[in-house]
Amino acid sequence: MRLPSDTHAYPAHWEADVVLRDGGTARIRPITPDDAGRLVSFYERVSDESKYYRFFAPYPRLSDRDVHRFTHHDYVDRVGLAATIGGEFIATVRYDRIDGGGLPATGPADEAEVAFLVQDAHQGRGVASALLEHIAAVARERGIRRFAAEVLPANTKMIKVFTDAGYTQKRSFEDGVVRLEFDLEPTDRSLAVMRAREQRAEARSVHRLLAPGSVAVIGTGRAPGGVGRAVLRNLLDDGFTGRLYAVNRAFPQGQERLDPEGVPAHRSIREIDGPVDLAVVAVPAEQVPSVVADCGEHGVQGLVVVSSGYAESGPEGRDRQRELVRQARTHGMRIIGPNAFGIINTADGVRLNASLSPRLPAPGRLGLFTQSGAIGIALLSGLDRRGAGIAGVSTFISAGNRADLSGNDLLQYWYDDPRTDVALMYLESIGNPRKFTRLAKRTAQVKPVVVVKGARHSGSAPTGHAVPATGIPDATVSALLRQAGVIRVGTITELVDVGLLLSSQPLPEGPRVAILGNSDSLGLLTYDACLTDGLRPLPPRDLTTAATPDDFRHALAQVLTDDACDAVVVTAIPWVGDAAAAELAGAVRGAAAEAAARGAAKPVAVVHLEIPGLAEALAAPDAAAPGPDPATTDLAPDPGVGGDGGDGDGAPFPAPRIPAYPAAERAVRALAEAVGYARWRRQAEEPGRVPEYEDIDEAGAAADIDVLLAPAEELPSELPPDHPSDVPPDRPSDVPPDRPSDVPPGLPSDVPPAPHPVTLSAPDAQRLLARYGVSVLPALPAPDPDAAVRAATRLGFPVALKTTAPHLRHRADLGGVRLDLGGEAELRRAYAELTGYLGAPEELRLVVQRMAPRGVDTVVRAAIDPAAGAVLSFGLAGAPSELLGDTAHRLVPATDRDAAELVRSIRTAPLLFGWRGSRPVDTAALEELLLRVSRMVDDHPEVVAVDLEPVVVAPRGLSVLGAAVRLAPPPPRTDLGPRHLPSY
Repeated sequence: MRLPSDTHAYPAHWEADVVLRDGGTARIRPITPDDAGRLVSFYERVSDESKYYRFFAPYPRLSDRDVHRFTHHDYVDRVGLAATIGGEFIATVRYDRIDGGGLPATGPADEAEVAFLVQDAHQGRGVASALLEHIAAVARERGIRRFAAEVLPANTKMIKVFTDAGYTQKRSFEDGVVRLEFDLEPTDRSLAVMRAREQRAEARSVHRLLAPGSVAVIGTGRAPGGVGRAVLRNLLDDGFTGRLYAVNRAFPQGQERLDPEGVPAHRSIREIDGPVDLAVVAVPAEQVPSVVADCGEHGVQGLVVVSSGYAESGPEGRDRQRELVRQARTHGMRIIGPNAFGIINTADGVRLNASLSPRLPAPGRLGLFTQSGAIGIALLSGLDRRGAGIAGVSTFISAGNRADLSGNDLLQYWYDDPRTDVALMYLESIGNPRKFTRLAKRTAQVKPVVVVKGARHSGSAPTGHAVPATGIPDATVSALLRQAGVIRVGTITELVDVGLLLSSQPLPEGPRVAILGNSDSLGLLTYDACLTDGLRPLPPRDLTTAATPDDFRHALAQVLTDDACDAVVVTAIPWVGDAAAAELAGAVRGAAAEAAARGAAKPVAVVHLEIPGLAEALAAPDAAAPGPDPATTDLAPDPGVGGDGGDGDGAPFPAPRIPAYPAAERAVRALAEAVGYARWRRQAEEPGRVPEYEDIDEAGAAADIDVLLAPAEELPSELPPDHPSDVPPDRPSDVPPDRPSDVPPGLPSDVPPAPHPVTLSAPDAQRLLARYGVSVLPALPAPDPDAAVRAATRLGFPVALKTTAPHLRHRADLGGVRLDLGGEAELRRAYAELTGYLGAPEELRLVVQRMAPRGVDTVVRAAIDPAAGAVLSFGLAGAPSELLGDTAHRLVPATDRDAAELVRSIRTAPLLFGWRGSRPVDTAALEELLLRVSRMVDDHPEVVAVDLEPVVVAPRGLSVLGAAVRLAPPPPRTDLGPRHLPSY
C-alpha cells in the first residue's frame, strides 16, 4: 500500500548543475514551500505574452492558492522543478499525474501533464530543454512513462522544445490547442539530441573562458612580483587584445591606474564600468568567497582560480573547494582550478596568456590540457625547444585541482575547433571514465587524442582531485582507451614526440616503413626499432657517409613515390664536408613537398645524431619548394591531421615541416602510434555490429533475474515457467560471495556495491546463462566415493574429479583435479588420493564432471565498474592471465570486430592459432561466446559479474566447465540520464 503523498522526503538527488546553450550554468532543483517568495518574484518578471502562453488566458498575477499549489508537491504525483541562477528562479516546469480521462490520478497511472514557464530574459538559452530532460528522468523514476502537453499554436518556441527532444511523439490539434504526447523512454534519437546539446553547451562554456573580451586580475600586487602581478604582466606582454583591469582591495582610495603597466586599477570588480568576461583570482583562499560573490553580482562569465589552499591541503581545503564550486555555479560561472597554472589562447584575435607562463607559445595546431602546473611548464618548454614552427599551440589549459572544468570539457571544445588538429592531454585522474571514453572516441574520429596518464600505480587520485574512486587497473584503462581510439603514451617526452609527428605529417596508410640515410648502423637500429614496435620495415637503404643533400633528396623522392612503403624514416649523422644542416633540411623538405604536390604525401620523420640546427631548419615555417602544375595535380590533404598543403594555383608549394628526433626508438615509437591510430580511424568508418541471436530469451532472463533478486518476503508464489523450483533462488552457492575470483582480474574487487547482491547457485547461474545460449557442462556433487560413482555413471565415463573449494578452485597446479578417469576403480582411487592429500570431502567440495574435448583453457569474464561501465575480458586460464596479466578488455556492448580483436590481442594468442604445429582451435565459437556474454550483461544491468572459467576451446567447439554469476540492483547509468555537471 502506498504511503500518503505528504510523507515523501525532499529528493535531494534531483538537484543538478547544468550548462546552458550559451555556456553559462544554472542549478535545477525541486521546488519547495519555502520558494513561495521566489516564485512570486519570478512570475512578476515574466512578460504578459509568456503568461498567456502558459495559462491560455491573461493571468497577470498568481493568487495565494496558485502559489500554494505550485510550491507544495508530493514528489511522486505532483512534481515541480526550478532552474535558478543566483538563487532566483529563471524557469519552472511541473508535471501532474493524470488518468486516461485527463483527471488527477495516482499510481499505477503512468501518464502526466507537463508545463513550462521560462523568464523572457532567459529564453533561447536552452533552459526549457534542460528542464525537460530532468523532469522526464524524475517522471521515469516515479513510474510515469508518458507526458502530455497542451500548447497554443502561436507558442512555437515551446512546441519546438518538445518536437526537438527526440522522443517518440504523437501530435493532434483540437479546440485551438496543439496536444503533444510522447513516451519518456530514451531513444537513440533522444540520446543523440541530448549529447549534441551537451557538446554545444560545454564547448561554448570553454570558448567563453578562452576568448574573453575583458579580463580582471583580482589580487594584482601593488608592487612588482607576486602571482597576480605576474599574470597581469604576461597578459600585457603577450598582447591580449581585450580590455584589462587590475583589482586589489588594498589599492589606495582614488588610485585609477596601475603603473608602470598603465592598466586601470580598482579596489573591487564592482567598481568596473562595463562587463568583465573572465576573472583571474589570485588572492588567499579565505578571501576567495567574497571575490566570487562580487564576480557573480557583476556578471562575470568564468573564473581562473590560481589560489591554493584547497583540496590539495586536506579535508578542510576539500570542503572549501566544494563550497567554491557551489558558489560559482550559483552565479552561472564555470571555474578553472583552483590551484591552476592558467590558460592560453594563441589566436591572433585574442592572444590570451592568463597563466604563469612567462611567454605566449608560438601559434599552431596543438591543443594542450594538463592537470599539473609543473607538467604544463615542462610541456610548453619541450614544445618550444623542438621548434616553434612545428610545435605551435592553439590552446592550453592547466586545470589544477579540476574542481569544475575538466578534460571532458576540453574534448567537447576541441571536437569542432578548427584551430586544433591534435589534442594532447596529461591526466592524473579521470572523474567520469564512461563519459571520457565516449567523448574521446567521438573526437578521435576526426582528430588524434594523445594521453599521458599519471598516478598509474598509486591506486588513487592525487590529493587535490576530488573524484569518485575507481579500482580499474592501469592495464584495463589502457585497453579501454585504445578501444576509444585514444593514443596512450607513457611519458611527457613521448607525448611531445607523437604530437610533433601527428601535427605535421599525414596519417600513414599502413605499417610499411622505408629507411634511408648516410649511416648503415643507424639504419639498422631504426630497422630493429620498427620490428620491436610492430611495423614492417623495408631493408635500410645506405646512402654512405659521402652522401650529399641532393643524394638525400633524390632517394627520398624515390621512396615517397614507391607504392611498397607507407612512411619514411630518414637517418642522418654528421658528414665530412661543407654541407650545412640547412641544406639537408631543404633537401628533405623539398622532396616531401614534391611528393605531396603529386598526391603521394606520406609521413616523414628524421633521426639525426649531433647535427646542430637540423631540427630547427626542418621546422622552420618559411621554406618553400617549386609548386606543382594545378592542371595535373590533385591535392587532397587529410582533414584533421597534420601536414601542409599548397594553394593549388601554381604558386610555390609550402615545404612540409618535418619532425626530428635524437634517437631512432623515439621516432619509430611515434610513427607506430600514428600507424595504429590511422588503422583505428579506417576501422571506425565501418564499425562492427552487435549480432542478433534468435535463441536468446531476453524476457525469460529478465523474469529469472527479478525472482533471484527479490527479497525473500517478496518472492512470487509462482516462479517463472520452467524455473527449477527444487533450487531456491537464495540457495547458497558452492562459490562463496566474497570469493576474489568472482571478479575478473583487471576489474575492481568491490564490483559493484549494491543493497542486496546475490551470487547465484550453480544451477541458477547455468539456467540464466542458458537463456543466452551459453551451456555449462554439468558438474554433480560428490560428497563421498559412492556419490562420485553414481554421478559418473549418470554422466558417463570418462570423467574428471575436481575440488571446488575456494582456495583450490581453478588451481590444477595444486593437484585438485584428476582427469580422464575411465572407470569406477580409477575414480575411487582418485577420490582417496585427493581426500588423503588435500583434506576432508566437505572441505574440498568435490564434484564429478564429464570430460570435455581437449583444447586450450581460456577464461571469459564481464563485470561492471560503476564509473567505466560494463567491461568484457578475455585471456588464457592460469598463469598467462593471473601471473602475467595477459588479459584483453573491451567495453560492452561488444561488436563482432571487438570480439575478434579480444581473441587476437593477447600476447599468448598464437596458442589459439596453431603454435608450433598444434591444431588451431575454434576461435569462431569463442568469439560467439564472448558476444553472447556481452549481450547478456548489456541487456540486463543487474548482471554485475560473470566468470566463465575454464572455457576449453577445442579444434571444433568449446566447453564451459565452470560459471559464476553475480546479480545486484543495477548501478545508476549517469551517461543515460539528463545532462549535469559532476559534483564531487
